[in-house]
Amino acid sequence: MNERLLQYIWQFQLFNKAELSTIAGENISIQNPGQINHNQGPDFLNARLRINETTWAGNVELHILTSDWDKHGHHRDANYDNVILHVVWEHDSEAGPKIPILALAGKVPRILLQRYEELMRGLNFIPCENLLSTVPELTWKHWVDRLITERLERKASHALESLKQTQFHWEETFWILLAKNFGLRVNTESFEAMARSIPLSILSRHKHQVQQIEALLFGQIGLLENKLADHYPKLLQREYQFLRKKYKLRPIHLPVFFLRMRPGNFPSIRLAQLSMLIHNSVHLFSRVKECDSITELQSWFDVVANDYWHYHYRFDEASSFKIKKLGSSMTWNIIINTIVPLLFAYGQYNDQQKYKNKALEWLEKVPGENNSIINQFMQRNVSCRNAMESQALLELKNEYCDKRRCLECAVGHAILKTKNEHPPMIPR
Repeated sequence: MNERLLQYIWQFQLFNKAELSTIAGENISIQNPGQINHNQGPDFLNARLRINETTWAGNVELHILTSDWDKHGHHRDANYDNVILHVVWEHDSEAGPKIPILALAGKVPRILLQRYEELMRGLNFIPCENLLSTVPELTWKHWVDRLITERLERKASHALESLKQTQFHWEETFWILLAKNFGLRVNTESFEAMARSIPLSILSRHKHQVQQIEALLFGQIGLLENKLADHYPKLLQREYQFLRKKYKLRPIHLPVFFLRMRPGNFPSIRLAQLSMLIHNSVHLFSRVKECDSITELQSWFDVVANDYWHYHYRFDEASSFKIKKLGSSMTWNIIINTIVPLLFAYGQYNDQQKYKNKALEWLEKVPGENNSIINQFMQRNVSCRNAMESQALLELKNEYCDKRRCLECAVGHAILKTKNEHPPMIPR
């Protein structure tokens, strides 16, 4: 037993309330357990109880042992003067304030404690995978909705931090987050730093010459520093030296990684595709806000890298011909991880629900992601029909399952409350 589980049991009244009595033998009925307190002071506020013939209103404090009251220093804290009930797991001491004490050991269903132990100690992919069949479909659906909202709100908060750093310039923020996305997981930091080092105003002046855009991006990220042999990269070097002096640019000093990556995801290819996207685009985030068609949105990212890259994956290293098109999977990635969070943040910042709704609608229209976490869920017969569900599953795994936040999870709550086994109910 731990205090978090004891709080959970009290909050949802998951114990036998028949013939309930205090340690002193007083009859007690719980009319309202109170609201959990996340701040300083007693665990539950504004509870309402009936002890013998008297109705009490006040706060409730919970401990594993009665003696924890003094150990935690509550006897010296005025915040606890209005406690009307001390709920403990086991009564071990007569010390402490002269208030009614309720001990819950022996009153909590054994199956609940067994299931909690299994969730906390399980070494499976997710703690509850052997008990998923007990979760009603409606519970699952509502929880997916909650998870996707939490994920978007968290991502939106990160986007708004970037917005502050650009002095609330939405297009500049979009450029930085877009470039960060192009770096994928391996080169996220260097791509973001590169984008921050090149103001969007400079890119706008040179957007009609894709070679100049490439020169700026490759130069600032440090890929034009070595001696190069091919005519095209040497041209980029000359362009970059001129532009660097003209705008007094300072290149970043972060590593760019190529190892253990598929050639199509090499940073050189992603930078070339990003350059072409800038070359083809005007006020992209403004267009995103007004766009109502996911098909039209996708078409804007239907870009192909400069001709040089059809025969190369890296400077001076010739390869067989292959058109370096951005690809649908990368486009979906950009929509999921850059466009949707920033659009949601825009709606949140400007208090315009229509943009938040659009972000959610687009997630429903985008295919679900394909990665190791989603594949593991699907192997366990959990459906993933679109990006909304895949994002919810990622949130569930990363923010709840891996952190063992089962008591805060609707799935964990349903499992702990279920008395008997049921046939599978989560959508298959």
